[in-house]
Amino acid sequence: MTLKPSKPFEPFERCARQEGYAYVAGVDEAGRGPLAGPVVAAAVVLPDDCAIDGLQDSKRLTARQRARVYAAILQCARDYGLGMVSHTEIDRLNILQATREAMRRALAELQQRPDLALIDGNQKIGSGTAERTIVRGDARCASVAAASVVAKVSRDRLMAAYAVRFPVYGFEQHKGYPTRAHYAYLRTFGPCAIHRLSFRGVTMHRETGA
Repeated sequence: MTLKPSKPFEPFERCARQEGYAYVAGVDEAGRGPLAGPVVAAAVVLPDDCAIDGLQDSKRLTARQRARVYAAILQCARDYGLGMVSHTEIDRLNILQATREAMRRALAELQQRPDLALIDGNQKIGSGTAERTIVRGDARCASVAAASVVAKVSRDRLMAAYAVRFPVYGFEQHKGYPTRAHYAYLRTFGPCAIHRLSFRGVTMHRETGA
């Protein structure tokens, strides 16, 4: 499925292919900042010269726009993989190491091991695959932007499911992020089973509720 792009991206994938990297995956994550739930990463391999209408950094899209772009990505992607690290693993590893692990897991879920991984940010993840970091990659690189959308939509849907299990916390609204409403729920009820107990915003409320 070839659609008109919303903005031009820099040709990271094309340049990589010209260097001999035939199978190039963009990698990004969602969920570093929340007080609850997992961190989720995605790896996406797009076809050559793929253009997806509306594709950009997931943070610049509304929920409805993300859902539409997400569906287009899954339809046209050559390959994609998801990696998730749970709240308990985050508490054990710390969020930086957990994010790297989620990205490694996303790459491992691809049907074919990529020749090169384009990683959002400025830190490599030690995947065993050739890696290049791209600062603001979700705004500059098409496959990284696609990964940001896939990771964000996947995590938001998971948090909506958690909202059914833990209805008093409003996860369907704030997705676990440290909003004023979320802090109010924590003050009233204390943490639930999916809160990140190592995060300061959670630890200050550990003794106040269930």
